[in-house]
Amino acid sequence: MFENLTDRLNVVFDGLRRRGKLSEADVDAAMREVRLALLEADVNYGVVKDFVSRVRERAVGVEVSKALNPGQQVVKIVNEELIATLGEPERLNLSGPRPRSVMLVGLQGSGKTTMAGKLARHLRSQGERVFLVAADPYRPAAVRQLETLGERLDVPVFYEEGVPPPKLAANAVKQASKGGYTVVILDTAGRSQLDDELMDELRSIQERVDPSEVLLIADAMVGQEAVNIAKGFREVIPLTGLVLTKMDGDARGGAAISIRSVTGVPIKFLGTGESLDAMEVYDPQRLSGRILGMGDILGLIEKAEFAYDEQTAQEQAEKMMSGEFTLQDFADQLGQLRKMGPLGQIMDMLPGGMNQISNQISPQDAEVQLNRTEAIINSMTIEERRRPELLNASRRRRIASGSGSKVQDVNRLMKQFREAKRLFKRINKSGMRGMSRMLGM
Repeated sequence: MFENLTDRLNVVFDGLRRRGKLSEADVDAAMREVRLALLEADVNYGVVKDFVSRVRERAVGVEVSKALNPGQQVVKIVNEELIATLGEPERLNLSGPRPRSVMLVGLQGSGKTTMAGKLARHLRSQGERVFLVAADPYRPAAVRQLETLGERLDVPVFYEEGVPPPKLAANAVKQASKGGYTVVILDTAGRSQLDDELMDELRSIQERVDPSEVLLIADAMVGQEAVNIAKGFREVIPLTGLVLTKMDGDARGGAAISIRSVTGVPIKFLGTGESLDAMEVYDPQRLSGRILGMGDILGLIEKAEFAYDEQTAQEQAEKMMSGEFTLQDFADQLGQLRKMGPLGQIMDMLPGGMNQISNQISPQDAEVQLNRTEAIINSMTIEERRRPELLNASRRRRIASGSGSKVQDVNRLMKQFREAKRLFKRINKSGMRGMSRMLGM
């Protein structure tokens, strides 16, 4: 979502870093570009004005003029002020008597039902006993969608046909209390616009259930309209937090930067895709790092921890370092990599982001290559994966035909596989000298 903004800001920062000293005119020129970049990214005008003013005030002061590297010092200031604009992180409030209720509100199509499943998965991983409640009797298939998510997660879903949502929500909390559940997630109905009927119903649910959290699920793709929606909900119901969905989209992303400053409501989670694991706990430092092209190594580690089984990863690492791994091991590694999410997201989390990596290969090309590699390996028999030396010309033609690729593609993969085995053996024998050789290639 922030790719264009990241590219624009990095051009500005590269120009600053190349200067030994920064004059006031240099800072003003850079701030003009930063202002334009933020406005083009759909950041609220008032937020941009305050942000640039704070950065400029610090950038023309002693803090920068006496720095060993003024350009880098300005980047540091921009990062600190962006973090301040994004707001302090706040976690879910799950204090008080059990079960604690989390009420999800928002307009139709914002992703409330999917987010209910993601939250259930997240809270269950933290040891909570979760109870899902289908409090949207209006949207066709809304109840069935939540039931399907509950079945996938092995989490119960409560619904009473013909019962008004406020009474249904109160009954659900009583049922959860009897069952020993610790958290109740209420998936309420949305509308295509902010209307009195919707607000009256939400207010009634809130009064009868007294939730620990009232989270507004807002679509980040709608830009500044998400800010207006948050302000509209906040006027009639006490919001405790925001969840921005569709942060993996190709919109300009300014709402994510503006919404905390304009509404005063803390962001608590980000939705980064359709799958149930595509949700992140909001961390302004990490989000700022991505926006400024500094990467998000902690986020990458968290994705890896979810995707990889520690014992299996250790066994595979030992095989690789000994040079004894097979194409079956390679296929298993690709499967684990897939669990971490789209390659574009993973590449964005590396320091330097797409600016450095895309000089060699774009996310789209990397995805195509990964798909082709998986197709080739999947077209092999188990024995061929374990014993690649069996792959004669006839077998390679069969594999190419079965995977929709060319024989040259199969030959290229096998060459890369052999080179990788040799390199890992060399690293195992010569330590860092072998590693330097691998990085050089």
